[in-house]
Amino acid sequence: MSGGGLNGSGLNGKASQESTSGACGGSGTGPILDVAGLTVSFPGVGQVLRDVDLWLEPGRCLAVVGGSGAGKSVLARSLVGLAGEGGAPATVAAERFTVAGQDVTGADARRWRKLRGAEVGFVLQDALQSLDPLRTVGAEVAESLQLRGARRPERSRRVLQALAHAGLDEPETRAAQRSGELSGGMRQRALIASAIVSEPQLLVADEPTTALDATVARGVLELLGRLRDEGTAVLLVTHDLGAVARLADDMVVLDGGRVVESGSAGQVLGRPAHPVTRALVAAVPRGPGQRPPVPEQAPEVLRATGLRRRYRLPGGGAVEALDGVDLTVRRGQALGVVGESGSGKSTLARILVAAERADAGRVELAGEPWSELPERHRRPRRHLVRLVPQDPLGSFDPRWDGGRILRTALRLSGSARTPAELLELVRLPASALRRSPRSLSGGQRQRLAIARALAAEPAVLVLDEPVSALDVTVQASILETLADLQERTGTALVLISHDLAVIRQVCDTVAVMHRGRIVEQGPVEQVWAHPSAPFTRALLEARPPRP
Repeated sequence: MSGGGLNGSGLNGKASQESTSGACGGSGTGPILDVAGLTVSFPGVGQVLRDVDLWLEPGRCLAVVGGSGAGKSVLARSLVGLAGEGGAPATVAAERFTVAGQDVTGADARRWRKLRGAEVGFVLQDALQSLDPLRTVGAEVAESLQLRGARRPERSRRVLQALAHAGLDEPETRAAQRSGELSGGMRQRALIASAIVSEPQLLVADEPTTALDATVARGVLELLGRLRDEGTAVLLVTHDLGAVARLADDMVVLDGGRVVESGSAGQVLGRPAHPVTRALVAAVPRGPGQRPPVPEQAPEVLRATGLRRRYRLPGGGAVEALDGVDLTVRRGQALGVVGESGSGKSTLARILVAAERADAGRVELAGEPWSELPERHRRPRRHLVRLVPQDPLGSFDPRWDGGRILRTALRLSGSARTPAELLELVRLPASALRRSPRSLSGGQRQRLAIARALAAEPAVLVLDEPVSALDVTVQASILETLADLQERTGTALVLISHDLAVIRQVCDTVAVMHRGRIVEQGPVEQVWAHPSAPFTRALLEARPPRP
C-alpha cells in the first residue's frame, strides 16, 4: 500500500505492530483502531481518501493534520461510520478495518449505531450545527446512556459529571439550557461531554478546540490528555499544530486524501520532511505583524457606547452578556477582541452590525445613529458594515450553490465585481461556484462566507472567529487577504478571535473581554508585553506551544 506511506512509523501495518507496542508504551492488548487501505469515494467527486493506513493503541493520541480539503473530516467521519452522513452517499472500502476489537469492514448502519456512543465517541467539527436546538443539553448528552438502558438517576449523575469534565461551569444550569442559549465555545464543550459520557474506548475528536479561547482550549486538551492517560485511545483531527505539540504522541499528515508523512509528533513537527508538512509548520503565526499604527486623527467609522445586553436563564435568573462596553474603531484600524467563551464577544459582534438590539447603550456608524434606527432606515447603509459569522454553514441557504450565494450578494450590494474575483480574493477554486456549502470543507465554507461579505466592499468588516476552522496555511492566506484589503481600501476590521497569535499578527489594537466587560484595551504589543488585568495574564499564560 504505497499510498499509505506509514510503514516503519509505528503507526500502522502488521509489520510494525511489535515495534509500536514496545516503543510507544502501549497496553499490549492490541489496537483500538487498525485500518489498512481505507478508500472513500463520493459520486461525481471520486476518491476523497486513498489507501489510508492507521494504527492506534489504548492510551495513545494520534493526530491527523493537513490542509483544508485534505480529507481530515471525511476520515474522522469514516472511522465512526458516518462517511456519507448529511450529503452524497459514500463508498467506503478497506483491506482491514477494525474498531474497538470489531471488524467493521462492510458494517451496516445498525452495527455502527451500536458502536457509536458505547465504544466510540465522536466530537463533530461543527458544534453550532450538531446539537438539536429543541432539546436541552442534558437530554442531548444523556442520549447514549439512555440507549444503553441506564436508569434516570444514573443518567443525571453522569451527565452532570461529563459536563463538568468538559469544562462547563454550573453543569446543572447548562444541562437545563438549549443549545441556542449557549455560546459557541459552550456548545463545543457540550458536544465533548456527549462523546465522553459513556467512557468509550476510542474518542475521535474533529477540531475539538475550534473557537475556544486559550484557557478553555488548554482545559479541553488537558481533559483529552487525562482520558488518554487513563487508557482511552484518542484520534485528534486538528489544524492547530500547537494542540498537536501539546497532546499528540504520533501524527499523520494528509494531502489530497493520502498520508504524505507520519511519525512521532516531536519528530514530524521538529524535522518535517514533506513539503506539505513544512508549509504547515512555516505558516504558524509567530510574532507581531508589520502594521503601521493608525493615526488618532483618522475618522471614526464605528463607535459603541455603554452597551448592555442581558439574557434570561431557564428557571429564573439572568446573565449579563454585555455590561457597559465602550469601543471606538477608526478607518483603517484592525481591532482585535479576545476573551473566554461566553464573555460576550459574539453578542458584541451581532450588536455592532445591528443584527441584535442592545438593552442599553448605542452604536454609531460614521458618526451617525445606527443601532437605534428602524431597520428600514438602516437598510440603505447596510453595505457599510458586514458580519462574517462564526457559523458559516448556518448562514447559507442550503438550496443554493456557491455561485448563487455570491451572485446574490453582488446584486444586492450593487458591486461590479464578479463571483470569480471574489473566489480569487479568498483563494477558493472555481469549482466552489457549483457546489453546495454542505459539500465544502469547513475551511472552504469559512472562505465562502468571507467572500460573500467582501461583495459589499464594506467600510467595517466584523469577523467572528473568521479563521477558527482553517488550517494554518489557509489561515495565513486569509489573514494576508484581510491585510491587503485594508491597505487598498482602508476597510476597518473588528476581528473576534480566541487565537492570540492571530490577533497579534493582524491587529494594531486589542480589547480583552471578561464576563461582559472590557477589562483591558490598548496597542497589541503594549498589552502583550505588559498585561495589567489578571485575566489577560491568564490568557497569555495559557497559549499553546508553537511548533
